[in-house]
Amino acid sequence: MPVQIPDDGDFASFKEQCENHDGWAARYNKGGVTVWCRDEDSRGVQKLKMKIACKDVTAETLYDVLHDTSYRKKWDTNMIDTFDIGRLTVNADVGYYSWRCPSPLKNRDFVTMRSWLPLGDDYLIINYSVKHPQYPPKKDYVRAVSLLTGYLIQSNGPNCSTLYYLTQVDPKGSLPKWVVNRASQFVAPKAMKKIYKACQKYPEWKRKHNPNLKPWMYPEQNTLPCINVADLTVQRADSLENIDESGVNEEKSHHHSDDEDET
Repeated sequence: MPVQIPDDGDFASFKEQCENHDGWAARYNKGGVTVWCRDEDSRGVQKLKMKIACKDVTAETLYDVLHDTSYRKKWDTNMIDTFDIGRLTVNADVGYYSWRCPSPLKNRDFVTMRSWLPLGDDYLIINYSVKHPQYPPKKDYVRAVSLLTGYLIQSNGPNCSTLYYLTQVDPKGSLPKWVVNRASQFVAPKAMKKIYKACQKYPEWKRKHNPNLKPWMYPEQNTLPCINVADLTVQRADSLENIDESGVNEEKSHHHSDDEDET
């Protein structure tokens, strides 16, 4: 399937999915974080949606933090690696991301096309998985598939904002049910709180690390090589190897701590 760069209609549809809770079941609501789930019958892949109120963080800061891959290496302790591969347009690029799964599950990675759009008091970032000829699946990772993942940031005043995170990912591999449940009950709320804390520390960090470098806002600063959209195809889940991890026992699994080194 050819890759389509999202248009205004795609961003509007994503925003509507974030704001409209019809058909969603709330699974968690505590400490300013809400998590909803929705099972998509057609694909058998669960959708997760999260919302967090950020009372002392501007929408602009949230937007910067979610774009800044240099800073992500500071706060995203589940991440193994991330880097930008190349740019498609002034507001679309292709990137790589890998993250740790609880042992003995295999670690996962993605290649995604990301697109972003500032809309007045709203900021949107969305992605889905693509195939890039120079970044095929790796031997030691399971290549997961983002069907649709993204953020909606809404400004609620001069120093107050709301962050929505919506994701529909096929992790590949027949994962045990406890992994899926743990994602909505534990991993997702923790991830949202981690982003919030990272945003609180970002202005001070950014002042010391290329404070004027924001290529997501100033395209003329972007030094990534150009990619032709025709060289990309949509990454379909059914074309990837399926790993059966359904027998992994929760008691035997190892959940790394936030400050544990990569294993």
